[in-house]
Amino acid sequence: MGWAIALHGGAGDIPMNLPPERRQPREEGLRRALEVGVSALKSHASALDAVELVVRELENNPNFNAGKGSVLTSNGSVEMEACIMDGNTKNCGAVSGLSTVVNAISLARLVMEKSPHIYLGFAGAEAFAQEQGAETVDPSHFITVENIERLNQAKDANRVQIDYTPPFQATNEKDTAVPEGDQIGTVGCVAVDSHGNLATATSTGGLVNKMVGRIGDTPIIGAGTYANSYCAVSATGKGEAIIRGTIARDVAALMEYKNLSLKDAASQVVKCSPEGTTGLVAVSATGKIDMPFNTTGMFRACATEDGHTEVAIWPSL
Repeated sequence: MGWAIALHGGAGDIPMNLPPERRQPREEGLRRALEVGVSALKSHASALDAVELVVRELENNPNFNAGKGSVLTSNGSVEMEACIMDGNTKNCGAVSGLSTVVNAISLARLVMEKSPHIYLGFAGAEAFAQEQGAETVDPSHFITVENIERLNQAKDANRVQIDYTPPFQATNEKDTAVPEGDQIGTVGCVAVDSHGNLATATSTGGLVNKMVGRIGDTPIIGAGTYANSYCAVSATGKGEAIIRGTIARDVAALMEYKNLSLKDAASQVVKCSPEGTTGLVAVSATGKIDMPFNTTGMFRACATEDGHTEVAIWPSL
């Protein structure tokens, strides 16, 4: 047994011909974030500290849909959400509806450690951020040219869509209808430290052109984020489907109650999810990693103490 870490930058219909100018910055971002996490674990940081550091790194990278790169709601605003959980204690914290907090994941940890609650949202979460001295900026900080273009594209198509979606051309009236829920990139990290402690952290900007006030799976314990003494899980994909399937908790439950291995549990949960809806990264208390998905691709990376390292997008050959 040794430390292990896995992270993701979102799952979805990622085209195999994704242009290099969109693919390479994300791959480099995954590598940098992985280096941050590996360095922390090698320095004997706790799993909880490591996952927070990694997600902060991804939130600060505008190439991912979290923090600086968060996509826009239907009225052109940003509403970020995040969740963090410690596996051994099951302590957790979550936030939604943030528009000024630089690192939503760190505010989620403050909710966990400095409040009597688990989940704060919108004005209450923003007020708590001010009380705790969390770093905040003007909301315009999060509005990028690329995400304005993505929003305009989604509005033109009258749909809620994934940030990797190529320009959509409606061929008939039915095509312009807003689908039940389209997947979108999210960032997340799971880790086990050298003492066997598990932790998970997930952060997102949500859906392009989502309704104001929409909350996805990321901050919901057991849906997009979960950790206990068996494993830590961070999910990504179609938030509504992940919520219905209690994806993250199901992986842990199969390990706990059915005695399944991490790989078997994670694979079964993803296989049972509607096609094209779900991806996740998971790590066990014994340092095993699994990163299954039933979407076209998932931006992902992992490393273990024994020297294994991987950075990938599409299914491995």
